[in-house]
Amino acid sequence: MTRSANSSRSAEALPYRIELWHADSHEVIERVLARAVTAQLARAIFQAARDEHPQRRITLRKGNRILSDSTD
Repeated sequence: MTRSANSSRSAEALPYRIELWHADSHEVIERVLARAVTAQLARAIFQAARDEHPQRRITLRKGNRILSDSTD
């Protein structure tokens, strides 16, 4: 089986991350829910995560920069 250049890209190379924060702390990320290659896709995933976890902090990040935060 061969892979194309796009499919061999590691998850860490995707620039956008959607993060679920620990329920008891705004200082600890519980897990990365998803990674995305485009801002449009990342924003759609962020909104879906907010809908699924309405009481939790969700962030959309590109690198070290937070682009959206559900607590804002």
